[in-house]
Amino acid sequence: MRILLTGFEPFGGQSLNPSWEVARALHGLQLQGAQVVAVQLPCVFARALPALQQALSQHTPGIVLALGQAEGRCDFSVERVAINVMDARIPDNAGAQPIDVPVIAGGPAAYFSTLPIKSLVAGLRASGFPASVSQTAGTFVCNQVFYGLQHALMDQGVHSGFMHLPLLPEQAAHWPGPSLPSWSVNLQVAGVRQALVLLLAQRQQGWADAAIGGGTLN
Repeated sequence: MRILLTGFEPFGGQSLNPSWEVARALHGLQLQGAQVVAVQLPCVFARALPALQQALSQHTPGIVLALGQAEGRCDFSVERVAINVMDARIPDNAGAQPIDVPVIAGGPAAYFSTLPIKSLVAGLRASGFPASVSQTAGTFVCNQVFYGLQHALMDQGVHSGFMHLPLLPEQAAHWPGPSLPSWSVNLQVAGVRQALVLLLAQRQQGWADAAIGGGTLN
């Protein structure tokens, strides 16, 4: 069984993206009989979903965890929902900046993650990694990929979702404006590896999510 782990190329003038640094560090990892396959996605609206679809077709994964960068966040942000809109605050790496354009014309307004998001957050916290349920994946290429992923795997029995990561210290040190939280790549790799271990355990247990109310885990 394969686990597909996706990350993005750097964007916005950056030379690094934690999502790809973490994903590629875990490429080839064997976990409980499952193999991790990492694929880099372009931070380009016109190319991201075709690259994602190619990865899904090539690797036929049983679990997919897409990763993205979220400057300003200080934990592993496990996303609940992807919305059917592209509304870019900055141009993508090809210079495109769609405003209020659907990800998929005629598609549903939103898709929920099919991962046990609250169990995942609780498990990460129990393992010592700050984590939370996030109610928005934004409206940039991260959200587009999350929406496209859930659309592509609808009713296929593959559990999939999206998690945002903090900046790397190398990025935060040169980020304009107020200082932003950051985590080392080693800490982020360890946390995402633990997330995959937790997901494999959930797969064996039937994917039952934790019944924790309130929308947050405090």
